[in-house]
Amino acid sequence: MSRIPLDTVQMQADSMKERLEMSTAEIGLAVRTTNCLEEKGVFTVNDLLHCTPEDLLSISNFGEKTLDEVYKALENVGFRRPPRLAK
Repeated sequence: MSRIPLDTVQMQADSMKERLEMSTAEIGLAVRTTNCLEEKGVFTVNDLLHCTPEDLLSISNFGEKTLDEVYKALENVGFRRPPRLAK
């Protein structure tokens, strides 16, 4: 059995923490999108990951295209898009 060196585990944890603490502006969102999110108190990737698609779509001037932009930006920093619930 092989073991992962503790250094590697710590580096992965540090990397995750850094990505979660990134501001919404840092992940490449449009200024308008960032402003919409900040008006709702969403400032970091961690905040964003705690929002459901429905939460985001309830924001004024935030539609499907903006939602898609957000999920593409999250995917670019290593987070997967959540599944959409059937209506």
